[in-house]
Amino acid sequence: MINFDNLWALFVFYGLNALYAIVLLGLGWWLARFIERWILRLAHSTRHVDPTIADFLASLVRYLVLAVVVIAVLQIFGIQTTSLVAVLGAASLAIGLALQGTLSNLAAGVMLLIFRPFKLGDSVEVAGKAGTVRSLSLFMTELVTPANIQILLPNGAVWGAAIVNNTTYPGPAKMELAFQAPAGPAGEALARDIVAALKVDPRVLPGAEPAVAVSKLVDLSKPGAGVVELTVSASVATADVGAVKAALMQRINASMGRLTADGLASEAHAT
Repeated sequence: MINFDNLWALFVFYGLNALYAIVLLGLGWWLARFIERWILRLAHSTRHVDPTIADFLASLVRYLVLAVVVIAVLQIFGIQTTSLVAVLGAASLAIGLALQGTLSNLAAGVMLLIFRPFKLGDSVEVAGKAGTVRSLSLFMTELVTPANIQILLPNGAVWGAAIVNNTTYPGPAKMELAFQAPAGPAGEALARDIVAALKVDPRVLPGAEPAVAVSKLVDLSKPGAGVVELTVSASVATADVGAVKAALMQRINASMGRLTADGLASEAHAT
């Protein structure tokens, strides 16, 4: 026989719990949105916080509030959340270990956005690459070379490397580049070619003449086939250091290739 009194008591009990849960979810949703908008307004009112990091922090706080609300709703229905939280913690740990490289880039992106070692439009050298900063996101840093080539660097590599910002201090700067070259007439010819190229480069400032000098004796054990280190220096605008250096490296690489080809041709002719 159906006991309507018990059914009515269960209906009232679970109905009230469902009503409380709906009200709590609504309040939690409103509170999460309110806190998110408040953080965004607070962050946008100052210039010291990047919009990207502000959006990230606001979204993070919003989802944390929603997670607390969901746990509270489960407790209303008598569901033990201790084991659920433990399972979620273990799953989060496993996901974190699987995505540790991505999370490392995320953490590095947050640090870059907070400390701002460079800003958009700066000419930088980082992780062996040189270019102008086009964009900075939570995971990637985008550089553009003078040849209009895109370079995407993971933020972990950027944050963990030495950052040379050529734009921080405006004014003339001394550009220096060291490279190895053949000793003797071949190296002297290469030095003259580099100096001539720098003299006609409009980015090199007038006044101080570009120069190339021997900075180190690398290997002189073989007569006629020794190697020395040459250092080229020139006065350029701070923002043009990376571009001039990149163009100079390309020219040196091309000149070294011609010297190697001429040497092989001479050996073949002598043979």
